[in-house]
Amino acid sequence: MCTSDLCAALTALVLSILLGPVLIRWLRSRQIGQAIREEGPKAHQAKAGTPTMGGVLINLAIVVPTVLFADVENRYVWVALGATLLAMLIGAGDDWRKVARKHNRGLSGRQKLLLLSVVGLAVGAASLWLLDRRPDPTGVSIPFLKTVHLELGIFYILFAAVVVLGSSNAVNLTDGLDGLAIGATLVASATFAILAYIAGNAKVASYLLVPSVPGAGELAVFCAAIVGASLGFLWFNAHPAEVFMGDTGSLALGAALGTVAVLIKQEVLLVLVGGLFVVEAVSVILQVSSFKLTGKRIFRMAPIHHHFELAGWAESKVITRFWIVAILFALVALSTLKLR
Repeated sequence: MCTSDLCAALTALVLSILLGPVLIRWLRSRQIGQAIREEGPKAHQAKAGTPTMGGVLINLAIVVPTVLFADVENRYVWVALGATLLAMLIGAGDDWRKVARKHNRGLSGRQKLLLLSVVGLAVGAASLWLLDRRPDPTGVSIPFLKTVHLELGIFYILFAAVVVLGSSNAVNLTDGLDGLAIGATLVASATFAILAYIAGNAKVASYLLVPSVPGAGELAVFCAAIVGASLGFLWFNAHPAEVFMGDTGSLALGAALGTVAVLIKQEVLLVLVGGLFVVEAVSVILQVSSFKLTGKRIFRMAPIHHHFELAGWAESKVITRFWIVAILFALVALSTLKLR
Protein backbone atom coordinates (compact mmCIF):
# COMPACT_ATOMS: atom_id res chain seq x y z
CA MET A 1 0.00 0.00 0.00
CA CYS A 2 1.17 3.54 -0.70
CA THR A 3 1.58 6.10 2.06
CA SER A 4 -0.99 8.87 2.45
CA ASP A 5 1.20 11.52 0.84
CA LEU A 6 2.14 9.31 -2.09
CA CYS A 7 -1.50 8.30 -2.62
CA ALA A 8 -2.51 11.97 -2.53
CA ALA A 9 0.12 12.89 -5.13
CA LEU A 10 -0.83 10.02 -7.44
CA THR A 11 -4.56 10.72 -7.11
CA ALA A 12 -4.04 14.42 -7.85
CA LEU A 13 -1.93 13.55 -10.90
CA VAL A 14 -4.52 11.11 -12.26
CA LEU A 15 -7.39 13.53 -11.67
CA SER A 16 -5.53 16.28 -13.50
CA ILE A 17 -4.68 14.09 -16.48
CA LEU A 18 -8.20 12.65 -16.78
CA LEU A 19 -10.18 15.85 -16.25
CA GLY A 20 -7.82 18.21 -18.09
CA PRO A 21 -9.14 17.53 -21.63
CA VAL A 22 -12.74 17.80 -20.40
CA LEU A 23 -12.12 21.20 -18.80
CA ILE A 24 -10.20 22.51 -21.80
CA ARG A 25 -13.02 21.56 -24.17
CA TRP A 26 -15.57 23.18 -21.88
CA LEU A 27 -13.55 26.41 -21.58
CA ARG A 28 -13.18 26.57 -25.34
CA SER A 29 -16.90 25.98 -25.91
CA ARG A 30 -17.67 28.89 -23.55
CA GLN A 31 -14.95 31.03 -25.17
CA ILE A 32 -13.24 31.57 -21.80
CA GLY A 33 -9.93 32.67 -23.29
CA GLN A 34 -6.96 34.65 -22.08
CA ALA A 35 -6.57 38.33 -22.99
CA ILE A 36 -2.93 39.29 -23.60
CA ARG A 37 -1.47 42.61 -22.44
CA GLU A 38 -0.62 44.74 -25.46
CA GLU A 39 2.66 45.99 -24.02
CA GLY A 40 3.95 42.44 -23.54
CA PRO A 41 6.34 40.57 -25.86
CA LYS A 42 4.91 40.45 -29.40
CA ALA A 43 5.26 36.68 -29.56
CA HIS A 44 2.68 36.39 -26.78
CA GLN A 45 -0.07 37.92 -28.90
CA ALA A 46 -0.51 34.54 -30.59
CA LYS A 47 -1.59 33.14 -27.21
CA ALA A 48 -4.70 35.31 -27.10
CA GLY A 49 -7.81 33.17 -26.71
CA THR A 50 -6.03 30.25 -25.05
CA PRO A 51 -8.43 28.80 -22.44
CA THR A 52 -7.84 30.24 -18.98
CA MET A 53 -9.14 29.60 -15.44
CA GLY A 54 -7.41 26.22 -15.50
CA GLY A 55 -6.76 26.82 -11.83
CA VAL A 56 -10.15 25.20 -11.22
CA LEU A 57 -8.58 21.89 -12.28
CA ILE A 58 -5.55 22.45 -10.05
CA ASN A 59 -7.63 23.22 -6.98
CA LEU A 60 -9.97 20.28 -7.56
CA ALA A 61 -6.97 18.00 -7.85
CA ILE A 62 -5.64 19.37 -4.56
CA VAL A 63 -8.84 19.29 -2.51
CA VAL A 64 -10.11 15.81 -3.41
CA PRO A 65 -6.92 13.85 -2.54
CA THR A 66 -6.37 15.93 0.59
CA VAL A 67 -9.87 15.13 1.89
CA LEU A 68 -9.45 11.46 0.95
CA PHE A 69 -6.02 10.80 2.42
CA ALA A 70 -5.37 13.43 5.11
CA ASP A 71 -6.84 13.31 8.61
CA VAL A 72 -10.07 15.26 8.19
CA GLU A 73 -10.10 16.04 11.91
CA ASN A 74 -6.79 17.85 11.63
CA ARG A 75 -7.24 21.63 11.92
CA TYR A 76 -4.08 22.44 10.03
CA VAL A 77 -5.45 20.72 6.94
CA TRP A 78 -8.68 22.72 7.02
CA VAL A 79 -6.91 26.04 7.52
CA ALA A 80 -4.70 25.28 4.51
CA LEU A 81 -7.65 24.17 2.38
CA GLY A 82 -9.74 27.15 3.46
CA ALA A 83 -7.05 29.69 2.57
CA THR A 84 -6.45 28.00 -0.79
CA LEU A 85 -10.12 27.95 -1.76
CA LEU A 86 -10.75 31.52 -0.64
CA ALA A 87 -7.80 32.73 -2.72
CA MET A 88 -9.10 30.66 -5.62
CA LEU A 89 -12.46 32.45 -5.43
CA ILE A 90 -10.70 35.82 -5.49
CA GLY A 91 -8.69 34.73 -8.52
CA ALA A 92 -11.78 33.34 -10.24
CA GLY A 93 -13.54 36.66 -9.78
CA ASP A 94 -10.57 38.43 -11.32
CA ASP A 95 -10.37 36.02 -14.26
CA TRP A 96 -14.10 36.18 -14.91
CA ARG A 97 -14.06 39.99 -15.09
CA LYS A 98 -11.23 39.78 -17.62
CA VAL A 99 -13.19 37.32 -19.76
CA ALA A 100 -16.41 39.34 -19.51
CA ARG A 101 -14.63 42.56 -20.44
CA LYS A 102 -12.40 40.85 -23.02
CA HIS A 103 -9.51 42.73 -21.48
CA ASN A 104 -6.49 41.72 -19.42
CA ARG A 105 -7.63 43.82 -16.43
CA GLY A 106 -9.98 42.28 -13.91
CA LEU A 107 -10.16 43.27 -10.26
CA SER A 108 -8.10 46.33 -9.40
CA GLY A 109 -4.83 45.85 -7.58
CA ARG A 110 -6.32 47.48 -4.50
CA GLN A 111 -9.32 45.12 -4.52
CA LYS A 112 -7.15 42.02 -4.77
CA LEU A 113 -4.80 43.37 -2.11
CA LEU A 114 -7.68 43.94 0.28
CA LEU A 115 -9.33 40.57 -0.30
CA LEU A 116 -6.08 38.61 -0.04
CA SER A 117 -5.18 40.56 3.11
CA VAL A 118 -8.40 39.31 4.69
CA VAL A 119 -7.38 35.74 3.85
CA GLY A 120 -3.92 36.32 5.32
CA LEU A 121 -5.32 37.84 8.51
CA ALA A 122 -7.66 34.87 8.87
CA VAL A 123 -4.70 32.48 8.58
CA GLY A 124 -2.76 34.49 11.16
CA ALA A 125 -5.69 34.57 13.58
CA ALA A 126 -6.34 30.84 13.12
CA SER A 127 -2.68 30.05 13.79
CA LEU A 128 -2.95 31.83 17.14
CA TRP A 129 -6.38 30.93 18.48
CA LEU A 130 -7.70 27.96 16.55
CA LEU A 131 -4.56 25.85 16.52
CA ASP A 132 -4.16 25.67 20.28
CA ARG A 133 -1.77 22.71 20.09
CA ARG A 134 0.85 24.69 18.21
CA PRO A 135 3.79 25.59 20.49
CA ASP A 136 5.33 29.03 20.41
CA PRO A 137 2.52 30.42 18.22
CA THR A 138 3.90 33.97 17.95
CA GLY A 139 7.58 33.17 17.57
CA VAL A 140 9.59 33.30 14.33
CA SER A 141 12.70 31.23 13.65
CA ILE A 142 15.53 32.34 11.36
CA PRO A 143 17.17 29.93 8.87
CA PHE A 144 20.92 29.34 9.40
CA LEU A 145 20.56 31.00 12.84
CA LYS A 146 18.58 28.43 14.76
CA THR A 147 19.33 29.98 18.13
CA VAL A 148 17.92 33.34 17.03
CA HIS A 149 14.26 33.71 17.90
CA LEU A 150 11.93 36.64 17.28
CA GLU A 151 8.85 37.06 19.48
CA LEU A 152 6.14 39.11 17.74
CA GLY A 153 3.25 38.71 20.13
CA ILE A 154 -0.10 39.83 18.74
CA PHE A 155 1.71 41.39 15.75
CA TYR A 156 2.29 37.85 14.50
CA ILE A 157 -1.17 38.01 12.89
CA LEU A 158 -0.03 40.89 10.69
CA PHE A 159 3.23 39.09 9.94
CA ALA A 160 1.36 35.96 8.87
CA ALA A 161 -0.93 38.05 6.67
CA VAL A 162 2.09 39.58 4.93
CA VAL A 163 3.55 36.11 4.33
CA VAL A 164 0.33 34.78 2.75
CA LEU A 165 -0.30 37.98 0.79
CA GLY A 166 3.28 38.20 -0.47
CA SER A 167 3.39 34.54 -1.46
CA SER A 168 0.10 34.74 -3.35
CA ASN A 169 1.12 37.82 -5.31
CA ALA A 170 4.62 36.50 -6.03
CA VAL A 171 3.29 33.31 -7.63
CA ASN A 172 0.79 35.42 -9.57
CA LEU A 173 3.59 37.58 -10.98
CA THR A 174 5.59 34.50 -11.97
CA ASP A 175 2.70 33.14 -14.03
CA GLY A 176 3.69 34.76 -17.30
CA LEU A 177 5.24 31.96 -19.38
CA ASP A 178 3.94 28.51 -20.26
CA GLY A 179 4.63 26.14 -17.38
CA LEU A 180 6.89 28.53 -15.47
CA ALA A 181 4.79 29.12 -12.36
CA ILE A 182 3.38 25.61 -12.10
CA GLY A 183 6.85 24.05 -12.45
CA ALA A 184 8.26 26.30 -9.73
CA THR A 185 5.22 25.53 -7.55
CA LEU A 186 5.88 21.82 -7.96
CA VAL A 187 9.42 22.30 -6.63
CA ALA A 188 8.31 24.51 -3.72
CA SER A 189 5.44 22.23 -2.67
CA ALA A 190 7.69 19.16 -2.75
CA THR A 191 10.12 21.00 -0.48
CA PHE A 192 7.35 21.98 1.91
CA ALA A 193 6.10 18.39 1.98
CA ILE A 194 9.48 17.43 3.44
CA LEU A 195 9.46 20.35 5.87
CA ALA A 196 5.91 19.59 6.99
CA TYR A 197 6.81 15.97 7.70
CA ILE A 198 9.81 17.10 9.76
CA ALA A 199 7.72 19.64 11.71
CA GLY A 200 5.19 16.96 12.57
CA ASN A 201 7.84 14.50 13.78
CA ALA A 202 9.03 15.60 17.21
CA LYS A 203 12.22 13.48 17.19
CA VAL A 204 13.37 14.60 13.76
CA ALA A 205 12.50 18.24 14.47
CA SER A 206 14.41 18.12 17.74
CA TYR A 207 17.44 16.57 16.07
CA LEU A 208 17.48 19.23 13.34
CA LEU A 209 16.71 22.04 15.78
CA VAL A 210 13.69 23.23 13.83
CA PRO A 211 10.23 24.11 15.26
CA SER A 212 8.20 21.06 16.18
CA VAL A 213 4.49 21.43 15.43
CA PRO A 214 2.45 18.41 16.58
CA GLY A 215 -0.12 17.46 13.96
CA ALA A 216 1.46 19.51 11.17
CA GLY A 217 2.72 16.33 9.53
CA GLU A 218 -0.69 16.01 7.87
CA LEU A 219 0.20 19.06 5.79
CA ALA A 220 2.68 16.81 3.97
CA VAL A 221 -0.38 15.14 2.41
CA PHE A 222 -1.72 18.54 1.35
CA CYS A 223 1.65 19.50 -0.15
CA ALA A 224 1.92 16.14 -1.90
CA ALA A 225 -1.48 16.78 -3.47
CA ILE A 226 -0.14 20.10 -4.78
CA VAL A 227 2.84 18.25 -6.26
CA GLY A 228 0.57 15.80 -8.10
CA ALA A 229 -1.83 18.52 -9.22
CA SER A 230 1.07 20.65 -10.48
CA LEU A 231 2.61 17.77 -12.40
CA GLY A 232 -0.74 16.90 -13.97
CA PHE A 233 -1.50 20.49 -14.92
CA LEU A 234 1.98 20.87 -16.40
CA TRP A 235 1.03 18.19 -18.92
CA PHE A 236 -1.38 20.69 -20.49
CA ASN A 237 0.38 23.91 -19.53
CA ALA A 238 3.80 23.01 -20.97
CA HIS A 239 4.92 25.18 -23.90
CA PRO A 240 2.95 25.72 -26.07
CA ALA A 241 0.22 25.79 -23.42
CA GLU A 242 -3.23 24.34 -24.08
CA VAL A 243 -4.63 26.07 -21.01
CA PHE A 244 -3.57 28.75 -18.53
CA MET A 245 -4.15 28.56 -14.78
CA GLY A 246 -5.13 32.23 -14.55
CA ASP A 247 -5.38 34.03 -11.23
CA THR A 248 -7.75 31.21 -10.23
CA GLY A 249 -4.69 29.02 -9.94
CA SER A 250 -1.80 31.36 -9.18
CA LEU A 251 -3.40 33.23 -6.27
CA ALA A 252 -4.58 29.95 -4.73
CA LEU A 253 -1.22 28.20 -5.08
CA GLY A 254 0.62 31.17 -3.61
CA ALA A 255 -1.78 31.34 -0.69
CA ALA A 256 -1.39 27.60 -0.14
CA LEU A 257 2.41 27.83 0.06
CA GLY A 258 2.28 30.88 2.32
CA THR A 259 -0.24 29.24 4.64
CA VAL A 260 1.81 26.06 4.97
CA ALA A 261 4.88 28.16 5.78
CA VAL A 262 2.96 29.89 8.58
CA LEU A 263 1.47 26.71 9.99
CA ILE A 264 4.76 24.78 10.18
CA LYS A 265 6.65 27.82 11.55
CA GLN A 266 8.93 28.23 8.54
CA GLU A 267 7.71 31.66 7.48
CA VAL A 268 11.14 33.14 6.78
CA LEU A 269 12.36 30.02 5.02
CA LEU A 270 9.61 30.57 2.45
CA VAL A 271 11.85 33.26 0.99
CA LEU A 272 14.32 30.52 0.02
CA VAL A 273 11.86 27.74 -0.77
CA GLY A 274 10.06 30.08 -3.16
CA GLY A 275 13.18 32.01 -4.11
CA LEU A 276 12.22 32.24 -7.77
CA PHE A 277 8.88 33.80 -6.85
CA VAL A 278 10.71 36.32 -4.67
CA VAL A 279 13.06 37.26 -7.52
CA GLU A 280 10.09 37.80 -9.84
CA ALA A 281 8.28 39.98 -7.30
CA VAL A 282 11.38 42.00 -6.42
CA SER A 283 12.03 42.65 -10.12
CA VAL A 284 8.60 44.27 -10.40
CA ILE A 285 9.12 46.34 -7.24
CA LEU A 286 12.51 47.57 -8.45
CA GLN A 287 11.17 48.35 -11.92
CA VAL A 288 8.22 50.37 -10.64
CA SER A 289 10.29 52.16 -7.99
CA SER A 290 13.03 53.07 -10.44
CA PHE A 291 10.59 54.39 -13.03
CA LYS A 292 8.71 56.50 -10.47
CA LEU A 293 11.87 57.93 -8.90
CA THR A 294 14.12 58.38 -11.94
CA GLY A 295 11.91 57.87 -14.98
CA LYS A 296 14.21 55.03 -16.06
CA ARG A 297 13.65 51.27 -16.17
CA ILE A 298 16.11 48.74 -14.78
CA PHE A 299 14.85 45.85 -16.90
CA ARG A 300 13.58 45.80 -20.45
CA MET A 301 10.31 44.56 -18.97
CA ALA A 302 9.13 43.20 -15.65
CA PRO A 303 8.59 40.61 -14.27
CA ILE A 304 12.14 39.57 -15.00
CA HIS A 305 11.25 36.54 -17.15
CA HIS A 306 10.05 38.99 -19.82
CA HIS A 307 13.38 40.82 -19.61
CA PHE A 308 15.20 37.68 -20.74
CA GLU A 309 12.64 37.06 -23.47
CA LEU A 310 13.23 40.53 -24.87
CA ALA A 311 16.98 39.92 -24.56
CA GLY A 312 16.61 37.15 -27.14
CA TRP A 313 16.14 34.00 -25.04
CA ALA A 314 13.58 31.56 -26.41
CA GLU A 315 10.58 31.11 -24.12
CA SER A 316 11.39 27.44 -23.55
CA LYS A 317 14.96 28.37 -22.53
CA VAL A 318 13.74 30.98 -20.03
CA ILE A 319 11.33 28.47 -18.51
CA THR A 320 13.87 25.66 -18.19
CA ARG A 321 16.58 27.87 -16.73
CA PHE A 322 14.17 29.42 -14.25
CA TRP A 323 13.08 25.94 -13.17
CA ILE A 324 16.75 25.17 -12.49
CA VAL A 325 16.98 28.33 -10.39
CA ALA A 326 13.86 27.23 -8.46
CA ILE A 327 15.47 23.85 -7.74
CA LEU A 328 18.68 25.51 -6.56
CA PHE A 329 16.72 27.73 -4.17
CA ALA A 330 14.90 24.67 -2.81
CA LEU A 331 18.19 22.85 -2.22
CA VAL A 332 19.59 25.85 -0.37
CA ALA A 333 16.43 25.94 1.76
CA LEU A 334 16.81 22.26 2.65
CA SER A 335 20.46 22.82 3.50
CA THR A 336 19.36 25.07 6.37
CA LEU A 337 18.15 21.96 8.14
CA LYS A 338 21.77 21.08 8.94
CA LEU A 339 23.66 24.36 8.58
CA ARG A 340 23.65 26.97 11.32
